[in-house]
Amino acid sequence: MPDSVSPPTLSFFQRAAVAFVQWFDADHTAGDPVKMRAEPDRVDWVRCIPFIILHAGCLGVLWVGWSPFAVIAAIAFYFGRMFAVTGIYHRYFSHKTYSSSRVGQFLLALWGATTVQRGALWWAYHHRHHHQHSDDPEDAHSPHVHGFWWSHIGWITSRRNFPTDYSKVKDLAKFPELVLLNRFDTVIPILSAIAIFVTGQILAHVAPGLHTSGAQLLVWGFFVSTTALFHGTSCINSMAHLMGRRRFDTSDDSRNSFILALITLGEGWHNNHHRYMSCTRQGFYWWEIDLTYYGLKALSCTGLIWGLKPVPKSVLDEAARSDHAATIAAVRRASHAHQDYSYATLKKVVPAAAAIAVATAASARTTAPKKPEGPGIHRDVTEETHNLARKTPPGEQR
Repeated sequence: MPDSVSPPTLSFFQRAAVAFVQWFDADHTAGDPVKMRAEPDRVDWVRCIPFIILHAGCLGVLWVGWSPFAVIAAIAFYFGRMFAVTGIYHRYFSHKTYSSSRVGQFLLALWGATTVQRGALWWAYHHRHHHQHSDDPEDAHSPHVHGFWWSHIGWITSRRNFPTDYSKVKDLAKFPELVLLNRFDTVIPILSAIAIFVTGQILAHVAPGLHTSGAQLLVWGFFVSTTALFHGTSCINSMAHLMGRRRFDTSDDSRNSFILALITLGEGWHNNHHRYMSCTRQGFYWWEIDLTYYGLKALSCTGLIWGLKPVPKSVLDEAARSDHAATIAAVRRASHAHQDYSYATLKKVVPAAAAIAVATAASARTTAPKKPEGPGIHRDVTEETHNLARKTPPGEQR
């Protein structure tokens, strides 16, 4: 359609038809993409259908059951494709933290396309926009601006976030093969699902001892694994700006989280990343586990990638100063808390002790009333002692 036709002039059925075509051709739009990106945030329910299908497919486990092989395959596909998201879509296409050849770049894009998280250029465009406007009103998935659920999944269902702004990824848009993969971003996921199903069918005949099938492997290896992958990745959008520790005083609210780092193979060191996004590793120290970096380091040994960018010494020095300051502040807080506790305790103990002392002194000065004296109370016992001494035999005296 011509650019003069704006989305609001379209009927519901026309918008639904456009959204349906976009499932297969992501660059198809009704009107000017710039105007579409200027629309207010709202859920496009036709766009939600693929997500509903993806989640509903997980219910297939009720019919296909499970097998150790299928579960292991789901875990393997999860981590293998999580590496594609974190190490390829994020650290290569979004930030160019290492280098590759044109052929290697295309192979990396193919790997990333299996994640069912749109094309590499769309992913890179949105992530660069996130860094430019992190936790600002223009940030498409800030939990502080839009709330938890919108930052987790809602933003991706909005029409305004669907088009790729190729002007923001000119370094990538100059490669026609990458634009092609980005435009037809459902082709690779569909082929992946078919390949998984066929593999399961083959294994059912050649390796019956695995107790799997095409349907079972499709449900576990594609639907369950992909759904878990989507939510694992989305945790960085929704939770890495809410939970964890801030080492660097960045302009946003990014945080470091060990738990999120395990779920996302190292992306949980988000505050580190927002402080310096151009280095390959996000776990700046050896104790900050970054499995994506380890994988990229191993991949560099094959020659497919090279030039992994290190963390600058100035940033590490800043981190050391920040950690030292945080330690000193923690010690001071603990000391003040102890002093406050001691003072509060004294406020309770001293008055009580003073009251006890006063009561004791008062009781010491008080004269008890005399009881009536009986006749034998003041009897002289000297005579009794002498009488006792006379009754004791001389040999037993001591």
